[in-house]
Order: sequence, then C-alpha cells, then structure tokens
Amino acid sequence: MKRLLALSAMIVVTPLSQAADAGAGKARAEAVCAACHGAAGVSVSDNVPHLAAQRAGYLEGQLKAFKDGARKNAMMNAIAAQLGAEDIANLAAHFAGQPGAVAGAKSALLPQVAKSNVAFPEGYQGSFTKYHTINFPATKQVRYYYANKAAAQAAREGKPLPDGSYLFAEVHAAKLDADSKPIVGGDGFFVADKPLFFTAMARGPGWGTEIPQMLRNENWNYAIFTLDKKPRPGVNQAECLACHKPLDNVSYTFTLKELSQAK
Repeated sequence: MKRLLALSAMIVVTPLSQAADAGAGKARAEAVCAACHGAAGVSVSDNVPHLAAQRAGYLEGQLKAFKDGARKNAMMNAIAAQLGAEDIANLAAHFAGQPGAVAGAKSALLPQVAKSNVAFPEGYQGSFTKYHTINFPATKQVRYYYANKAAAQAAREGKPLPDGSYLFAEVHAAKLDADSKPIVGGDGFFVADKPLFFTAMARGPGWGTEIPQMLRNENWNYAIFTLDKKPRPGVNQAECLACHKPLDNVSYTFTLKELSQAK
C-alpha cells in the first residue's frame, strides 16, 4: 500500500484565491481530508504531512499539481482529481487559517473510515484460487494472490466483482543471495523465504455506506493482518480506499485481468 509524500518537498506556490470560502473548506476537510490530514490539518500519522498553518497559495499549488498530474502520488492524485477549483481554494483557505501543529500532535483516525468489516479468511488455501504472483524488488518481497469462488467466477464471466467477493495476498520476504539480492526461481519469481503479513480486500452489502463518497470504493473494505491473523493496529483504510479509487472500471482491483484468466 503507498504512502503520502511530504508536501514540504514541493515549492510550487499559486496566488491566493480571493473568493475562497473557508467554511466550505472546513466542511470538505471534515468529510474527507480528515481521514489522513485531520480536520484541522494535524495529520493522523508521522507518514502524513500536517497542513495546518501552511500558506494558502502554497496549498492551492500542491493540490492543483496533484490534480493535473504534475506531482505524482497515487492517493493524492485520486483525491485531487475529484476537486474543482473552488474546492481547492476553499480547502487551502481552511487549512491556512488553522493554528500550526504542536510537536508530536496527531489527529485520531476517522472512525467510519478506519473501521473494516474484513475478517481473516480461515482455510483460504483450500477454498480460494491462487491466481497471481508479483515480485516487489524495492521491498525485496514476493506476493501470492488468492480469490474466493464468488470473485473468481465473476471475473471469468467478465462481470464486476459482486458483494461476497474476497481477494487475499500472502506477503513474503524474498530469499537473498550473498549480495543481499533476491534469489529468482525458474518461474521468474523471487523465492519466498519467510511470511511477513497478509493483505485483503473484500466487499459485502452496505460496507461502503458510511465511507465518504470521495473515498468510497462501492462496498469494498480493506485490511492488513499480522501472522497471527489479527488486524494490524494503526492501519488507515483511507490510504487503501484512495489508492484503489480510480479503478472503478476494473472492480477497484489491480489484478482483475489476471483473475479473469485464472483456471
């Protein structure tokens, strides 16, 4: 899952919009931006930049750069693409008007976004179809992808994945050679060493109802599980939702093509 880049890394600044409505920006921030940046611009984690007290022109410039793709970040590109010029100006005015974050301060995760209905799929190895493998060179990992019957059948039939679908991935550290490089097997994939964690996405009736529309992936929810099959603490589902948001035409999944070809 991808992390937000620090806004301070960019220097693009645009003039402050004269007609900005900070009140409207506050409402938008509370509904969506709060999931990562906090309603008042104090972020929910160390991996997300604070926006409180940043200059409005600076914030407008960054949001416009995310919107038109000049600045690359999967999550912010997906969110900014849904904002109009007025929204951007309003948000910039709102965050610029907030007091700066106190050292070490963090906002709480949005409850309706942090909550996930995804449970660990006990017995998945016997009931799910293993349909794909991906190497992750940057993290020296290999991932094995599985799907339950509902998802696999719909994909083979060329239909959108329905409620009841479950996609699951085992994440393994790759076995390394003497030079600390991943060892590649005869199939072209890294040789798995030890399991690290599991990722999952599943959907059920009404699971997306409380999620803000700008983040909602129909009824999909997401989860990361530790090796003891427990949800990993502190996971912000908003990051998964934002990253998958642009994939509405492929059932919000990066691997629908591979799943449709699984036997």
